[in-house]
Amino acid sequence: MDEVLLRSLTPSVITVLVRRGADFAAAEDAVQDALVEALRVWAADPPPSPRHGSDRAEPLRDAKGWLVTVAWRKFLDAARADTARRRREERVEEEPLPGPVPAVDDTLQLYFLCAHPSLTPASAVALTLRAVGGLTTRQIAEAYLVPEATMAQRISRAKRTVSGVRFDKPGDVATVLRVLYLVFNEGYSGDIDLAAEAIRLTRQLAARIDHPEVAGLLALMLLHHARRAARTAPDGSLVPLAEQDRGRWDTTLIAEGIGILQAALARDRLGEYQAQAAIAALHADAPTAEETDWVQIVEWYDELTRLTDSPVVRLNRAVAVGEADGPRAGLAALAALDATLPRHAAVAAYLHERDGDLTTAARLYAEAAHKAPNLAERDHLTRQAARLNARRGR
Repeated sequence: MDEVLLRSLTPSVITVLVRRGADFAAAEDAVQDALVEALRVWAADPPPSPRHGSDRAEPLRDAKGWLVTVAWRKFLDAARADTARRRREERVEEEPLPGPVPAVDDTLQLYFLCAHPSLTPASAVALTLRAVGGLTTRQIAEAYLVPEATMAQRISRAKRTVSGVRFDKPGDVATVLRVLYLVFNEGYSGDIDLAAEAIRLTRQLAARIDHPEVAGLLALMLLHHARRAARTAPDGSLVPLAEQDRGRWDTTLIAEGIGILQAALARDRLGEYQAQAAIAALHADAPTAEETDWVQIVEWYDELTRLTDSPVVRLNRAVAVGEADGPRAGLAALAALDATLPRHAAVAAYLHERDGDLTTAARLYAEAAHKAPNLAERDHLTRQAARLNARRGR
């Protein structure tokens, strides 16, 4: 059984332990111990794999039952060893008789718990990856480029924060989606592909909740992920959307994302992720950069502005206006925004270049490079400034 499939069982196993009386923190620790044991034991003696034409759910039930049994025993061992929790020990001393484990457990509440409003975004992301995603603390730390001890402290604090939260209140879907989108936008650092992990978790969420914004986020992720291979050159430098080799875009992911988006939009409950996905779909659907339907993209940015009133959305809208109505119209839209916004200088540089003002554009590219949030973006903007300065020199 591969590691990704094993991790997919984590939320439902935690849920079983919580329903049996374990608190969330203890249940999560016990399941992590069981996962480590599974990787050790199953290498030599794996649960049965589904045969061709057989019921795939059966071996998954076997694997899940094994994990529940081992995790529950590890929880009992920890409870017995903790003398400060003797009352809990008395409640759980008698282990439930072995029996069938439900094929599907409602793990939706686990998503809500890990995205609890009392947690900081960073803690919510870490706890989601650990409890819902089944990643180890080491894997999460490597993905976020922080020491393992730092990540362990962050996860421990998060578990303590939510350990007293009951499972009897409806959760906030919007908060869960924000956490998953944060994971997705972290990208591809470390051994764990966080973008792919976020897609996997969002697929899992979409299978458990019928909500158009969940579908919208999944579509958005798929449409962005489809362009991944074309985003960087062989030397690692960024390739702007207009310059990307569209033959390298993943048409299967694009088709899936557009299909999911169309089904969500048909329900007439528009949300910000559906609107963002609609913009991404218009980019993905254009055979060339020149054939992009910028007028319709501006209309979708208008919808997105109405939904969020976000300065970042207005900044992106200014770019779209510049493409649809000309650079001076884009600069006029940009003039209404705070110049301290992230990437404001980069947008201004691009629009000034399109308007023919190379001196101002070169200065703004250099300014934007100085403020860039990462090395790849800084290098790209520095090269843009150098390119324009070279043109001016000629």
